[in-house]
Amino acid sequence: MQGLTASEALARLKAEGFNELPLAGRRSIVRLILDVLREPMLLLLLAGGAIYFALGDLGEALLLLVFASFSVAVTIVQEARTERVLESLRDLTSPRALVIRDGERIRIAGRDVVRGDIVVLSEGDRVAADATVLQCDDLLLDESLLTGESVPVRKLASLPEAEAGPPHTGGDDLPFVFSGTLVVRGSGIAEATSTGVRTEIGKIGQSLRSLETETPRLQLQTRRLVTVFAFVSAAVITLTVLLYGLYRGGWLEGVLAGIALGMSMLPEEFPVVLTVFLAMGAWRISQARVLTRRASAIESLGAATVLCTDKTGTLTLNRMTVARLMLPDGAECAPPPSEARSPAVAALVETGVLACAPQPFDPMEKALHALGPDTGTSRQLAQSYGLRPDLLAMSNAWRAADNSCTVAAKGAPETIGMLCHMSAGELAELRQRVDRLAREGLRVLGVARASGDPDRLPESQHDFTFRFCGLVGFADPLRPEVRGAVTECRSAGIRVVMITGDYPATASAIATQAGLDHERILTGAEIATLDDDELARAARGPAAFARIAPDQKLRIVTALKQDGEIVAMTGDGVNDAPSLKAAHIGIAMGGRGTDVAREASSIVLLDDDFGSIVKAIRLGRRIYDNLRKAMSFILAVHVPIAGLALLPLLTGMPLLFGPVHIAFLEMIIDPVCSLVFEAETEEADVMRRPPRSPDEPLLPKALIVWSALQGGLALVLTGGVMVTANAWGMPENEVRALTFFSLVLVIISLIFVNRSFTSSLVEAFTRPNRTLALIIVFVTAMLALSLAWPAAASLFRFGPLHADDLAITVAAALVSLVLLEISKYPLRHALAGATTARQAPRST
Repeated sequence: MQGLTASEALARLKAEGFNELPLAGRRSIVRLILDVLREPMLLLLLAGGAIYFALGDLGEALLLLVFASFSVAVTIVQEARTERVLESLRDLTSPRALVIRDGERIRIAGRDVVRGDIVVLSEGDRVAADATVLQCDDLLLDESLLTGESVPVRKLASLPEAEAGPPHTGGDDLPFVFSGTLVVRGSGIAEATSTGVRTEIGKIGQSLRSLETETPRLQLQTRRLVTVFAFVSAAVITLTVLLYGLYRGGWLEGVLAGIALGMSMLPEEFPVVLTVFLAMGAWRISQARVLTRRASAIESLGAATVLCTDKTGTLTLNRMTVARLMLPDGAECAPPPSEARSPAVAALVETGVLACAPQPFDPMEKALHALGPDTGTSRQLAQSYGLRPDLLAMSNAWRAADNSCTVAAKGAPETIGMLCHMSAGELAELRQRVDRLAREGLRVLGVARASGDPDRLPESQHDFTFRFCGLVGFADPLRPEVRGAVTECRSAGIRVVMITGDYPATASAIATQAGLDHERILTGAEIATLDDDELARAARGPAAFARIAPDQKLRIVTALKQDGEIVAMTGDGVNDAPSLKAAHIGIAMGGRGTDVAREASSIVLLDDDFGSIVKAIRLGRRIYDNLRKAMSFILAVHVPIAGLALLPLLTGMPLLFGPVHIAFLEMIIDPVCSLVFEAETEEADVMRRPPRSPDEPLLPKALIVWSALQGGLALVLTGGVMVTANAWGMPENEVRALTFFSLVLVIISLIFVNRSFTSSLVEAFTRPNRTLALIIVFVTAMLALSLAWPAAASLFRFGPLHADDLAITVAAALVSLVLLEISKYPLRHALAGATTARQAPRST
């Protein structure tokens, strides 16, 4: 073969470009920052910082600036992550390549391969471009990078176009090889047909570039909530300044009162608490050997309704093992230990091992070697007979020390039967046995044995007189934890859908072993005939998918999303990357997964354990429940804070709370107290209820009413203390201290009320939560410091409090706790429903 000339290759390189994925245009840092500055939450943080800076409170201004900088940094990191995905693909698509040009073999960079190049393939090579095989000798390729399937596929030289069909991955005896796949056995020569973005792996890279990650629902809800509060706060500030200036004549006091009241209504702690919860949630999930790459996935985990999982390596161990041995008389057995093998079983195992390469790459050959690792060590390999298009079997001739020769063959059962010269009846019976094993999801090889003269070996395997030794059934076994995890998913209302590139019989067998409810197996060919609406209807029922191409995985995920499902998708290969990125929750395998899959995912399983997914879902539900409790608590606390800031305007009393008091409550007390809820243990029914509705608001009406009730009672109690103390003639600084202390202790009582809506007050005090004890100690210390330290007392303008004053503050907290606990009983059902956000199972 001459191949292309150097000038032809150069011309095509200029015309079609390098054999790599193009670099993406990156947004500048300035553009990224401007995009982030449009976020309402960030604008609120910056506005609050500006107010503090104008008031001369540099510490609070810097604190808010830190949170603002964090938002910018997260966006920049996300942009860099996208670039790493594409960089990983570029690395895979640009290996070194041996090509024939001008009649000579030369090794060039993979990026320099062009369409029409003659590429030489050898064992261990990574294919540089999509190509059509022209010549091959026992060529076997690992296409798991694109198909997700662990078993290598056999390649043949080019067929007539009508017989071969369009190039596609998967399936034996096709003449197509693909960029990024690995040669595990044999050799061949192929003509490059596609390079760069036109290859199968390049198309995946293009689809990754075009996919946009969805904005998390929780972020959208928080953004809407914060925006509403911002508009209301702006209106209240304006109205307060006008009323104060017009009716009391103090415009400067009016501005201070307006700032204090407006800040009391601004939920600037919402984004702070959200950030803390998601960061702590990621840490907690990491303890279950699950790495969270995108914090928004934590929110989505609790709402997941469908878990789409790959078969190979996720449900199974991704390790071929010998699962069944069938002797010539039809007797079956699992592989017994070597000392317990009958002569017929021992002969079958020995012959199977001798038919393998001495140092195997093929997974099935490795599985056979595991049964007889010492077989053949005393023999010398005399000759090997490779697979041929017309003879799907391979044989090894071994010379022993006594110069005897043993010939071992393995291959397609029918081919082995023909080599053994079976009659038509015997072949029919053999097919029935093979079909029975195949229905169990096993891959079946026939094994035969012959003897010969090592010095006069024939040219063809046909010339030996083979004796049939039996059948060997191989399986990729189910992970031991999968069945229990699937059962737990079912009790939690999560449907598990298997999507695999394997054959329907294998898919059905694994689905049955895993306990999946599959009424039918949909194949890639059937999906190709369905439009998106028909696919959504088909995917709605209990089904599994087999012989699925990479683009069809993406179609399935998209169809499920359009049908209103919250989709979690697992995967490990390059072929999984687009569907991982498109899913609400992309889950990559950390141990065996490719860099591309890991970079495109939002969650990575560090131990590749399917059971870890269920642990992460459990933690995701707990985190969302606790986040909702914290948000309800914060909303309740805003009512007395805003009310106490407004009360002096309505009663004519001196202005007690200024911006420093509001800032202390909202930026220190509230978020710190909210950490208690982050550390709360899960509710008892967390995995016995259906997923929450994705449209369920973060704060449903029942929870808002409950928050308002709590806040209203807290306002009545603390406002009563404030008015009574003022009526008794207490000095202004003492009234301020008494009211502030009462408010803080009432806030502590609200923590106990909101710890759980399903447990009693006794459990609220006895339920373990080390963070709660630390928070109570912290708050007590801060209050004591604000009274005992003259500088802090001067900053807060607090007067001294006596024992009877402190008793009043404690009494206010106890009254709040008892009355709200009593109120929970008639409201418990509605509150539990709001917190768990139950929904009816989806109709199929």
